[in-house]
Amino acid sequence: MEKNREIIPVRDKGSQSIDELLEIQNYKAPEVNIYETTDEFVLVANLPGVSRNDVRVRVTNNQLIIFGQIDYESNDSRNYILNEIDIANYYRTFRISNVVDQSRIEARFDAGQLQVILPKNEKVKPRTIEIL
Repeated sequence: MEKNREIIPVRDKGSQSIDELLEIQNYKAPEVNIYETTDEFVLVANLPGVSRNDVRVRVTNNQLIIFGQIDYESNDSRNYILNEIDIANYYRTFRISNVVDQSRIEARFDAGQLQVILPKNEKVKPRTIEIL
């Protein structure tokens, strides 16, 4: 269980790092699916309520970091009759092995879903060997 954090409105999103935001705002792990094709791994993360401009994907020290920031002000100003959905940022990290070509990682965001393409290094892709 995450420790309690005071939810504060974010006025200047650009001046705070992910680490700073994690210290002062609620967060939870997004639901994620990961699947493999011949050429890549694909990670799909659900980030409902997050706009494209508030999604950050970072690769550092062999870790993939996903962060999605909720607009607290618009959620906080609603007059809820029923409120079952936690209002929290999304944050999750994944360790990346040397199987992934980190220089070619790509990310797309559409309809509340983040898709991260993690291409495999050429040396680990299956190949057919011709028999002479």
